[in-house]
Amino acid sequence: MSISPTSGGGTQFVRSNAPCIAAPGRVCLPHSRDGEARTRPDRVRDAWAMSRVFRWLLITFVESFATTLIERGLYFYSQNVLAFSNAENLWLALGFGAPYAIGALVSHPLSRRIPEKHLLAFSIVGQLAGHLVLFAWPGGHVLVPVNTMLGLLNGLKWPFIESYVNAGQTPSEAARSVGRFNVSWITAVFIGLVVAGPIIDLWPRGNFGLAAALNVITLWLMRPVDRRAIHLPADHPERPTPVALERLRALLLSSRWTMFMSYALMWILVAILPDIFAKLLVPVTVSPAMSGLLDIIRGVTFVGLQFYTGWHNRRLPLALAMIGIPLGFFLTIFGSSLAAVLVGEVLFGAAAGMAYYAALYYAMVVKNAAVDAGGAHEGLIGSGFAVGPLMGLLGVALAPSLGSRLGGMLVGVGPLVVVCVAGATWVLARARRRVLAEGGGKV
Repeated sequence: MSISPTSGGGTQFVRSNAPCIAAPGRVCLPHSRDGEARTRPDRVRDAWAMSRVFRWLLITFVESFATTLIERGLYFYSQNVLAFSNAENLWLALGFGAPYAIGALVSHPLSRRIPEKHLLAFSIVGQLAGHLVLFAWPGGHVLVPVNTMLGLLNGLKWPFIESYVNAGQTPSEAARSVGRFNVSWITAVFIGLVVAGPIIDLWPRGNFGLAAALNVITLWLMRPVDRRAIHLPADHPERPTPVALERLRALLLSSRWTMFMSYALMWILVAILPDIFAKLLVPVTVSPAMSGLLDIIRGVTFVGLQFYTGWHNRRLPLALAMIGIPLGFFLTIFGSSLAAVLVGEVLFGAAAGMAYYAALYYAMVVKNAAVDAGGAHEGLIGSGFAVGPLMGLLGVALAPSLGSRLGGMLVGVGPLVVVCVAGATWVLARARRRVLAEGGGKV
């Protein structure tokens, strides 16, 4: 690895297969895999490199905290302060999700023309403006259009953060960096849900002000970052072989089908959980935190998957996720007691965590941590944000004619589950047949 100053005065990290040659302004660092020697020790540069990783994990935490206050806390605000119904909350979720998908999908084309740092700063400044507008005018007539704008900007934001966090990593390093990234954002999600309820109870518009303050912190943290993320060369010896890439692509596609299902069902949950807890007589001061049990379990799953890598390149974890996600969803929706609802959250959280981690890990390895990888990943999440509420609205509309909420939700959500499970299974089965035909190993 070599570090050399960029023309803009920043520091550029470039990995190369060739030995590093010491020169003015260049520092050669040791490489644990190819034995490169350090020609000029520089602890300050080493510390800067370490702080770069920490800086992006801190940005991830701060922005996830800010996003959660709106993306998840908003439905408790709308239900308890603005008296939104389940259907209105589902429409609100759809208004966030569809623009989110658009923002994520356009991130890569935009990054070809505009540096990632500038686009990320634009998305943060736009969110800051939106949060300040909601803080000043927190009524429903302002909430709906600003919520749509925030969905677009959040979808644009996350592919860049994911690319910066994971850029320049070998496959083995990507497993660790994805794990640190996941733990960082999921921890912020739970903390955001814990504080959102008391803030709504004490000062309803306070969440919007806190989100704006967090955006300001992010902009300050972004000052020294590179204009563009530096990626691992395509010919690096630790990049997967073409045969291995083909197998990884199958696991990537299968995990994406499963992750899409998880986010579609999750976005139904986040819209109607406020009503579920209200009917169980859980006060708003604690109900957002209880809804965060799902995220605690996702976080525990992330930690486990980070340290245990035996799930890499295996089908069984994805198969278990395909089963656990719909089971946990229906148990949470139709649990007759608080205990049943919480058990459903645990089951859903573990399965959804597996699907998310696998999808992001395989995307970063296959796509070499490009913005395109994060864009497609977040685009699928945004599509789930949009499709889920649509299916939920269909289920709510059909419930009266079918005579039960269960029947309506089964008709509305059932086809989504069937299509996603079938798609994920077909991709793995096709790859397995191909490997057997070629006399290869496991997929």
